[in-house]
Amino acid sequence: MKVAVVILNWNGEALLKRFLPSVTTHSKGADIYVVDNASTDGSIAFLKENYPTVNLVQNSFNGGFAKGYNDGLKDIKADIFCLLNSDVEVTPNWLNPILNTFNEIPDAAIIQPKILDLNRKEYFEYAGAAGGFLDMLGYPFCRGRIFQALEKDEGQYDDIREVFWATGACMFIKKEAFDSLNGFDEDYFAHQEEIDLCWRAKNTGLKVYYVGLSHVYHLGGSTLKNMNPKKTFLNFRNSLYSITKNLPRKRAFPIIMARLVLDGVAALRFIFQFKLDHCLAVLKAHISFYRNFNRFYTKREKANFILKYYSTTSIVWSHFVHQIKNFNILVKD
Repeated sequence: MKVAVVILNWNGEALLKRFLPSVTTHSKGADIYVVDNASTDGSIAFLKENYPTVNLVQNSFNGGFAKGYNDGLKDIKADIFCLLNSDVEVTPNWLNPILNTFNEIPDAAIIQPKILDLNRKEYFEYAGAAGGFLDMLGYPFCRGRIFQALEKDEGQYDDIREVFWATGACMFIKKEAFDSLNGFDEDYFAHQEEIDLCWRAKNTGLKVYYVGLSHVYHLGGSTLKNMNPKKTFLNFRNSLYSITKNLPRKRAFPIIMARLVLDGVAALRFIFQFKLDHCLAVLKAHISFYRNFNRFYTKREKANFILKYYSTTSIVWSHFVHQIKNFNILVKD
C-alpha cells in the first residue's frame, strides 16, 4: 500500500523545525507532504531550503483544518493518507503496526495510533489518547482521557480494537474511504470534524480502529489551547452539528434539547469559575447552531443510521457526579 504522510501547516515554521525531522527519519517508504494553508511566516522558505524532498502543496487561503485537508489531498496519489498534526513527534516503526492492521483487517477504513503527551510521555494526550467514543448525548471521550482527566500509560491499552472515532491529530484513512465520504465537512472549520467524519463512516458500514502497538507524542494546543474560548465555541457548536447530521430524527431532537440544557449548565459553571469569555463562547455556539440548523439538517446522511453509537449513557454524570476518571471503570467490555 502506498502511504502519504500529510502535514497541514499554517504559520508553523517553528513546529516544522521541531517535529518534521522525526517524520522524515522514521517514515521510510512513505511519501511526505506538507499542505500549507497560505502561511505568512517563513514556513515555505524553510521547507524549500531544508527539505527539498518533502512534497509541498500550497492552498490559496486558510480554510481551516477541514477545507485545508480537503483541498490538499485532491491531487495526492496514495492508498492510505496519514493526516498528521504539525506538532506530533513520531517514533521508530510507528507505521508498520498500522499498515499491518489495514492488511489483516480488510474492513478497517480509519486507524489511529496511541497518542501520548509530549511533555509528560508516560501519560495519554488529550486529543485522541487510546481511541475515541461517545456517550448517549454525543459527548466525546477517549480511552485514557475523560474530559481533562488523563490516565497514565501502563500498557492497559496496548491492543488493537474497534473504536468509534479516531483523532485528527494522527489519523490514517484509506483514500477510497475519504473520497466516498466527500472528505471533511468544511463548515466545521476546525475541531470535531474528525468525529463527524468517523460517524458518517460508521453510518455507511465502515470500521474505525485503534492500534496501540504504534505510538506518537503530541504537543497539543499549538493552534488553540484546550481552554481557549475559540476552542470552546467550536467544540460546543460542532458537537451539535454532528448530532443533527448523524442521528435519526426521532433520536436527534430529544438529544439536542438535552444538550442545549446541559450546555447552559456548563455556561453557568464557567461563570462561577470566572471564565466569562467561555460562557460567552457557549452562547455564541448556540446562536451559530440555530442560524445554521436548517442547512445542517439537509446534510443528513441517506445511509441507515446506526443506533448503537454510544458506549455509556452520560459521561457528564459519571465523571462529574461519580468522579469516574478511568475508561475501564466506566466502560466494561
